Amino acid sequence: MSKSLPLLLIAAGAFVVLAWSTLFTVHQTEQALVLQFGDPKRAITEPGLNWKLPFVQNVIFFDKRILDYDIPEAEVIASDQKRLVVDAFARYRITNPLKFRQTVVTLAGVDARLSTLLNAGLRQVLGKESFFAILSGERAALMNLIRDRVNHEAAQFGIEIVDVRIRRADLPEANSQAIYRRMQTEREREAREARAQGAEIAQRIRSRADREKTVLLAEAKRDSEITRGKGDSERNRIFADAVGKDPEFFSFYRSMRAYQEAFKADDTTMVLSPDSEFFRYFIDLSGKGSAGGTR
Repeated sequence: MSKSLPLLLIAAGAFVVLAWSTLFTVHQTEQALVLQFGDPKRAITEPGLNWKLPFVQNVIFFDKRILDYDIPEAEVIASDQKRLVVDAFARYRITNPLKFRQTVVTLAGVDARLSTLLNAGLRQVLGKESFFAILSGERAALMNLIRDRVNHEAAQFGIEIVDVRIRRADLPEANSQAIYRRMQTEREREAREARAQGAEIAQRIRSRADREKTVLLAEAKRDSEITRGKGDSERNRIFADAVGKDPEFFSFYRSMRAYQEAFKADDTTMVLSPDSEFFRYFIDLSGKGSAGGTR
């Protein structure tokens, strides 16, 4: 029994080593490619426990998840000859590990191929569109068109482009400044035109208001003159009737009004003869002044 124990241990160790070099696990986020002396033999895309020939075959793993790729900034000339600096990115996944291994080998290799494909797709699609179309709501449709165009070429590398998106599409700095100055000049011109139109409208309104005011004042003055004339006519008629009925009272009334106007100021000084007609109503019936002389 003691002699067979080491043999059993050696056999168990050999079995463990054999199993270790034969079995391997593919996780849900991975896919694998079995190589025999560097030559691809089979691709494994489903997760689980798998096997390979020990010491003869080896396994390389590829990511099954969606991967990101930042597209280098590219200058694109739109159909209206405006230059745009486009900053975009893409998402892709490896769909055929065997093709991927045979064509691009590594992720660094696929980045180089994607850079060429995506730049070409951006230039071909965006170069047919106007500046405003690229910046408008049509951008999503353009991105899908770029994706489909690039996918046609990317299939030979065992990858699929899931999405293409533009982060930013701006004019070059020099063009942006020129357009900004042109827009500023245009807005200033529009502001001047608006102010001039406003001043013209205001002047028309003021002229119309002045004309209406003049007409209203003239009509009011006419009506007031008519009313005043009627009033004066009525007054003269009443005075004439009063004079006809009592001329002496009317003479007295006029003298009182003359006294009121003449003595309105406190410092009034008048030099008149005591028997002047002006003082007629200051003299009583006996011939003596009722007011005690002159004021």
